[in-house]
Amino acid sequence: MSIQQDNRFQAIISHAKEYGFVFPSSEIYDGLSAVYDYGPYGSELKKNIRDYWWKSMTQMHENIVGIDAAIFMHPTTWKASGHVDNFSDPMIDNRDSNKRYRVDHLLEAKADLLREKGDEGSKEADALLASMDTLLAAEDFAGLKQLLTDQKIVCSVSGTANWTDIRQFNLMFSTQLGSVAEDADTIYLRPETAQGIFVNFLNVQKTARMKIPFGIAQTGKAFRNEIVARQFIFRMREFEQMEMQFFFRPGTEGEWYKYWKESRLQWHLSMGIPAEKYRYHDHVKLAHYAKEACDIEYEFPFGFKEVEGIHSRSDFDLTQHQLFSKKKMQYFDNDIDEASGKPFGNYIPYVVETSIGLDRMFLLIMANAYEEEVIPKGDGTSDSRVVLHIPTKVAPVKLAILPLTKKDGLPELARDLMNECKPYFKCFYEEKDAIGKRYRRQDAIGTPFCVTIDHQTKEDQTVTIRYRDSMVQERVLISKIKDLVLEQIME
Repeated sequence: MSIQQDNRFQAIISHAKEYGFVFPSSEIYDGLSAVYDYGPYGSELKKNIRDYWWKSMTQMHENIVGIDAAIFMHPTTWKASGHVDNFSDPMIDNRDSNKRYRVDHLLEAKADLLREKGDEGSKEADALLASMDTLLAAEDFAGLKQLLTDQKIVCSVSGTANWTDIRQFNLMFSTQLGSVAEDADTIYLRPETAQGIFVNFLNVQKTARMKIPFGIAQTGKAFRNEIVARQFIFRMREFEQMEMQFFFRPGTEGEWYKYWKESRLQWHLSMGIPAEKYRYHDHVKLAHYAKEACDIEYEFPFGFKEVEGIHSRSDFDLTQHQLFSKKKMQYFDNDIDEASGKPFGNYIPYVVETSIGLDRMFLLIMANAYEEEVIPKGDGTSDSRVVLHIPTKVAPVKLAILPLTKKDGLPELARDLMNECKPYFKCFYEEKDAIGKRYRRQDAIGTPFCVTIDHQTKEDQTVTIRYRDSMVQERVLISKIKDLVLEQIME
């Protein structure tokens, strides 16, 4: 990561705290590593992203329904899913500092440094990451350690390459369920939300009267004991996922994988984010359940990183839960198979998963929106502002209502507009300070529209509406404001 990009990322982190988007958790006690709290505007933005995803999945698709499964699940769930045996990352310790690292993070950081050298360095970085992917896929830990040695990678604390052997480290948090410690059962905080969908497959199919193909969507918290949590809210120990499992007839997995791969990228682009900031990354090392898998990556200030995964999971999960629970997880399909002329009958459906990190999507929106803008003035000087170009449909506050003064009946007119609009979208009301300062504060939290009520409003019922991105101002009838904002939200 270049110094310029690093400075930009640090500016985004500082801005997020200063303007009430994200705070370090338990900050008065010096915080808790890789745990964060969302502030007044952050919680609104996060909710709006979640709602936009939920609507796009469940309301806009007649064959996708939602659930809200518990965080705690029967411990056998995680044995069946493979998490007890397979949910781990290759780790390495430095003997001099006793600091533990994820091997892939060390190699990715080296690749970032190589890219700073230009085109030749980028080629070296690509070759390094390709070698890493191949060795990870083969679980060749000796080869990975040799790659660290060849690249002269050292511990950031001790500055030495006195490494231990690489070993796997399970990422699940465990806890005790029961009132008496010696009689308590060990259970896990869920490391993903998908299994809550799989174990409820038949419950949902029957009660919602769903017919193959159909999907089940869910949003919720998940927990992973990340040893090397970093990059602000990009990688945290407590995070939120938005997942959808789509069930269909075996043999059609290729076309559904392609459909959801394209559909999910279009969802990202529907928020007005430039297409060149995205790319697909096909997996070399597939998870134990996957037939095909790819990531949708976004170019953050620290490089292209995954925000969403699309995985063709075959019938692995339902088959495993059928095996471990001894309960049938089959679907009866009475559609006619053209080849045999008979109903398809009983089978275990195949699945394509779309899984997006809500916190990562939040960071993506912030990174894409943040701009330090220089504004030329007519006298040859310039002004500046920090603005968040957050898409209108997910902006924390849609409309700021600003009476020019605290007297002459202007606050009353402003309150009437506030009361008219607030049932439909989030509004903000403020009387304090000069109007320019109030505009700047709204720019900084990403409010797309500001309305100023002035003395002319009393004469002709018009107000000044100011557009965040262009800073253009125009007079509009006060009666048109609500519909104008609603129209922009629905675009």
